[in-house]
Amino acid sequence: MTRVSIKDIAKAADVSHSTVSRALSDSPLVSAETKTRIQSLARQMGYSPDAQARSLVMGRTLTVGVVVTTITDPFIAEIVQAIESTAHDHGYSVILASSNAEPEREIAAVEMLRSKRVDGVLVTSSRVGAIYHEHLERLGVPVVLINSHSEHAGRYTFSVNVDNHHGAYQAIQHLIQLGHERIAYVTGAADQSDDLERQAGYRQALTEAGLPYDPDLVIPGTGHADSGEQALPIALAMPKRPTAVFCYNDVTAIGLMLAARQAGLHLPHDLAVVGFDDVPTASYVYPPLTTIAQPKRKMGRKAMDMVLVLLQNGAPHLGQVSNVVVRGKLIVRESSGAQLLSAEA
Repeated sequence: MTRVSIKDIAKAADVSHSTVSRALSDSPLVSAETKTRIQSLARQMGYSPDAQARSLVMGRTLTVGVVVTTITDPFIAEIVQAIESTAHDHGYSVILASSNAEPEREIAAVEMLRSKRVDGVLVTSSRVGAIYHEHLERLGVPVVLINSHSEHAGRYTFSVNVDNHHGAYQAIQHLIQLGHERIAYVTGAADQSDDLERQAGYRQALTEAGLPYDPDLVIPGTGHADSGEQALPIALAMPKRPTAVFCYNDVTAIGLMLAARQAGLHLPHDLAVVGFDDVPTASYVYPPLTTIAQPKRKMGRKAMDMVLVLLQNGAPHLGQVSNVVVRGKLIVRESSGAQLLSAEA
């Protein structure tokens, strides 16, 4: 099927090519009557703008790339929805790429998106900012990292993060206030900045409460549900079992809770559990999961807004754009035992 061109519309409307071009771009140089007639005719003929030709004229493609660790993570899904909604409101479309949480694949995805001539790139939950900062700078397009760090804010690379330290601190404080002294932590993937910050918050809360830090209570995980399942037997095999577990994220916590029920434990009587993220399923599991809620949609919108500002202003002057840190909120549900304690009181 032959593509309808501006030339075809101009011939049908008996006007010049430039008049059609101006009418389709809603130019005030064309009368309202002529503009309406040409736009209606374009719709009837099935005209659609040539995105490649338009990008050559504008110097932009009106697309942004989003690199995610995995499309199955409900936490990431909410952030991407907010990015896409904000992008759409400003006339941008989104190209999605998955990295499977592997830094090499993340940077390959960033390079692929750049080859597609995207105007900006957003990367979620990764180490790419710390490892490939200079490479990202050389891409020459705005890059905003979400829940990861740009160790050195540059001309193009910035970040939007939750305060991981404060969130973990809140979670451990909550468990300490409920009387727990042996609290385990199931980590995320090794060396991720958000996990290291959560570990630091975990340690600070213990220290301030006068409780010893026991490295044996820090159980390696991956951020996936199966790592929560695998962590439970490790915790139960300890000579002095923990009475509570704080997990790197909700997905890990849900995996651990499933394993606990299968092992015959009664939650939260035998083991209190707290997660991080507040994914949609957190309030539907049994018992409902106490967690640190990240403002996911706010983070997605803020990240896309930062890209838009960078695109409008080019390489920003100091103070125009800076890294953003937002705070999470403790959401108390039954898995930590707080409601149970209140009922007994």
